[in-house]
Amino acid sequence: MSDQPVLLEVADGVATITLNRPDAMNSLDVATKEALLEAVRSAAEDDAVRCVVLSGSGRAFCVGQDLKEHVELLRSGSSDALFTTVERHYNPIVTLLATMPKPVVAAVQGVAAGAGASLAFACDLRVLAESAGFNLAFTGVALSADTGATWTLQRIVGRAKAIELLYFPSTIGSAQALELGLATSVVPAEDFAAEVARLAGRLAAGPTVAYGAIRRAVANSAGASFEDAIAFEGEMMTLTGGTRDHRAAVDAFLAKEKPVYEGR
Repeated sequence: MSDQPVLLEVADGVATITLNRPDAMNSLDVATKEALLEAVRSAAEDDAVRCVVLSGSGRAFCVGQDLKEHVELLRSGSSDALFTTVERHYNPIVTLLATMPKPVVAAVQGVAAGAGASLAFACDLRVLAESAGFNLAFTGVALSADTGATWTLQRIVGRAKAIELLYFPSTIGSAQALELGLATSVVPAEDFAAEVARLAGRLAAGPTVAYGAIRRAVANSAGASFEDAIAFEGEMMTLTGGTRDHRAAVDAFLAKEKPVYEGR
């Protein structure tokens, strides 16, 4: 496998972004964060990409910040480099994952901790291998949460459970993750790759503009009044009603055929 810290592969409308530091459990040093930001931005801006899969190599999905690099920066007094990484790296990466106008899937084959868990929570769907799990590790090193965890987590599990998980970090196994709604599905390791490919393929063949509009509407409704939420829904209906995919779907319905979507 390549020695690049992040791999990007585009095939059949699916962009697969793979964190590729297996020996470091895909922890995020500066080079990896910069490469990840570039890959996510490329996938978001590529019109040929209709679904994005975020994955990890080796036994971990991503254990968050590279603490070896973190300690070196602390000891060297490089506090600027240490704490500006949230603004320079984590925030733009997770914003792109959460807001790009196309579906995003986290393929979590191993532990996702700290910012690694936060990245997964920003995705629409999370497929977990049975051996995978989450850990909100931030307070374990006396830090607050970042990479959107305080926004996404409580919207998945509720405020009270989010506070509990953030205050008292422990590994949440795949079965519990499924119960809490942190996992969309849990599959045996031998079926993991096939399930991710099946889901990504289905999304990539779907009405991409409609998926993007739904992402935007759900995010908007999280902080909007009812009146504002339904007004924005109206805007999204107007947007999607003018697409070629909508026309294709209506024509296929009348012909009693399965629609073929172009993603526009």
